[in-house]
Amino acid sequence: MSSSSFIHDNWLLLSPSAQTLYHDYASTMPIYDFHSHLNPQEISSNRRFRNIADLALSGDHYKWRALRWLGIDEQLITGDASDKDKFMAWARSLPEMAGNPLYHWTHLELKRYFGIDELLSADTAESVWERCNEQLQGDELTTHGILKKFKVNVVCTTDDPIDSLEDHMKIRDDRSLETVVAPTFRPDRALNIRDAGFTGYVAQLGQAAGVEIGCYSEFIRAVTARVDYFHQHGCRLSDQAFGELPHAPSTEHEAAYIFARAIKGEEISALEEQKFQCYTLLQLGRMYHERGWSMQLHIGALRNNNSRMFSRLGRDSGFDSILDFNMARSLNALLNELDASGQLPKTVVYTLNPSQYEMIASAIGNFQGSGIKGKVQMGSGWWFHDQKEGMLQQLKALASIGLISPFVGMLTDSRSFLSFTRHEYFRRILCNLFGTWIEEGDLPRDYAWVGQMVENICYNNADAYFGIK
Repeated sequence: MSSSSFIHDNWLLLSPSAQTLYHDYASTMPIYDFHSHLNPQEISSNRRFRNIADLALSGDHYKWRALRWLGIDEQLITGDASDKDKFMAWARSLPEMAGNPLYHWTHLELKRYFGIDELLSADTAESVWERCNEQLQGDELTTHGILKKFKVNVVCTTDDPIDSLEDHMKIRDDRSLETVVAPTFRPDRALNIRDAGFTGYVAQLGQAAGVEIGCYSEFIRAVTARVDYFHQHGCRLSDQAFGELPHAPSTEHEAAYIFARAIKGEEISALEEQKFQCYTLLQLGRMYHERGWSMQLHIGALRNNNSRMFSRLGRDSGFDSILDFNMARSLNALLNELDASGQLPKTVVYTLNPSQYEMIASAIGNFQGSGIKGKVQMGSGWWFHDQKEGMLQQLKALASIGLISPFVGMLTDSRSFLSFTRHEYFRRILCNLFGTWIEEGDLPRDYAWVGQMVENICYNNADAYFGIK
């Protein structure tokens, strides 16, 4: 196979039906990226990247992890080596990543961002480095240029409750940017009561909210104030991350007692943390429902497992893994508690453990609601599973046990402005799945009908569900 033919028009589309669905329906849809970790400051400043290493490798722990697997020295990954040396190390290493989604993603990125068809390797690295860097000097590949190039209509960042949202305000005032950039309320630090920095964080939260926090009721008042502040600045969804979804029923009195001990610096047990988190998460869910927000739950990451590298590089550096655990009871209990009082917000549940896909699909079917298609969603294949087999496993579980037609689709979950091609990657896999169903007789050969479902999953469902304008 020649290098120029790898990412071709019908790449990953293995039947005429798949090709029709992709080219006639999916490929032209804009992007609704409702969960990312993009830095809003880089959008507000319309950042121009120094070079391809700055754009492709900085902060990308997927790539860091793969390089470590090949024994590449950390100096060439997160160390003080030059950008060019880091890129050359990446280029030399990529041919050894066959079967990993990074091999697909990298070549798709090179073609869609830079029009480069060659396979990246030690032999092509110098040429690719020069051509990419030349294009990065223009306006098409600044952060604003990228959002326009890939027809990104909406992108949501991930923001701490104490964030001033100053950059979001600047973005809203910038009439030259057509993309809607909205914040997402991410209260993890307010929930992780056993963290060493919890007391200091509570003080920061109080300062941001203009509330002096000395007890649990004042803490909730401060959180509510920040939810309202985010709402005023365009936020319409939240995100909470847990290793295991907590399941320890509690009362307001218990939560208040645990909180009071925590801000005095007393040691809090794992069970007490779960009780605090359970009760507080219910309060958050009710706030979200009242304001028409959606609640995202990211569950199942076992984080920062390498203590030596954590002390050196900190979190989000490529040392996380999949947590094995059970959560059917806790998930059903959480959804039921909110549903029982009529305060269940629209909810998207992601798991890092694919053995739970079928369980989640069955659980969310218990709590769907009148007037909202797919009120409770199973989120797309996440993190280790936003690749071909992981996506297919999630899509098939959702379709066979629940309904795929209201699915809100793909997101980047990325810190990199190179990641928007993951929407194309997902759409090709989605169209190939529907195309296979047509070819095998599981769906009629009605392209208008199936194509409408494809368009909905690619964009329309998310637009209707999240309501961000």
